[in-house]
Amino acid sequence: MKKSGKEAIIISRHINTFLNEYMPSQKTRSEHTIKSYETALSLFLGFLEVEKGIDSSKLRAECFNSQAIEEWLVWLMEKRGCSPETCNVRLASLRTFLVYLAKHEVSMRYLSTEASQIDRKKTFKKKVQGMSKNAVKALLAVPDVATKTGRRDLALLVLMYGAALRIDEVLSIKVKQLQLEAKRPYVSIIGKRDKIRTMYLLPKSVAHIKRHLQEVHGSSPDPDAYVFESRNDGGKMSQTAISKRLKNYAVIAHESCEDVPLTFHSHQLRHAKASHWLEDGMNIVQISFLLGHEQLNTTMVYLDITTEQEANALATLEDENEKQTPKKWKAGADTSLAGFCGVKPMAR
Repeated sequence: MKKSGKEAIIISRHINTFLNEYMPSQKTRSEHTIKSYETALSLFLGFLEVEKGIDSSKLRAECFNSQAIEEWLVWLMEKRGCSPETCNVRLASLRTFLVYLAKHEVSMRYLSTEASQIDRKKTFKKKVQGMSKNAVKALLAVPDVATKTGRRDLALLVLMYGAALRIDEVLSIKVKQLQLEAKRPYVSIIGKRDKIRTMYLLPKSVAHIKRHLQEVHGSSPDPDAYVFESRNDGGKMSQTAISKRLKNYAVIAHESCEDVPLTFHSHQLRHAKASHWLEDGMNIVQISFLLGHEQLNTTMVYLDITTEQEANALATLEDENEKQTPKKWKAGADTSLAGFCGVKPMAR
């Protein structure tokens, strides 16, 4: 095997630190977000290896120049079948890494500057479609409350819909974030960029959560325990596992209510609640605050939603990797360029 160059070693170490140390501690605690960054780097390294013949002996800073990145974006669309929206997300992830690289390697700062000038792919604004109230009702009727798992899933669904939560937000809730005995019960949500918002809970949600806590955590739950903890290790439940369960529920609910999309995605509950708030007379500024959006324009897409629309799932990014971000970097785990950099190789 050819000897790796000095620049290759420097770049691979920065990729490792970026994914396994910098992102989790400085940028986000969301495994899904970190996974998205790893996927982008995996795809770029895979492109360099497959299309450019770059291995660990040839990896240099110039491999990340604007020409290479632009060719990569074309490759993503033409060879991988990625949508313009997905390409823009991948580009943003690579840019973030190059900004990080620029802070630590003065000689490579030009890469970040070049990448920042690359035009995003043109996209067309899509009308966001949500679920009707009947569809949500049908979905909530599916979990079998005669079982412990069914009662847990119903509590999770009721909380997700009632407070319009992202799936990572609901799975990240710890017991100490719940204030169920307050005059107005609420939960403190830690959203994107660690921003905290308060979501008040209706009696129905409180009842389901209390029953779940008693059944799983007992009368004196650990304040630092996850409300919806994994049965395996007591940690946070996997988004992938919960998403699969919810999709199975949607298939069953579709039989009694065609408004429930067969391509259901957990994020649709959040969109559904936003649309229902709008229909109930809440103004867009209030909704934006409750959703934790930084920009009002992000919330404006909900203005197009009506209850009578056919419910379809929102398009999601291609799931290039099924496993979670690796805990540790192991150089030499395989002979691919991605493996050399401590990144899971892209799916071929």
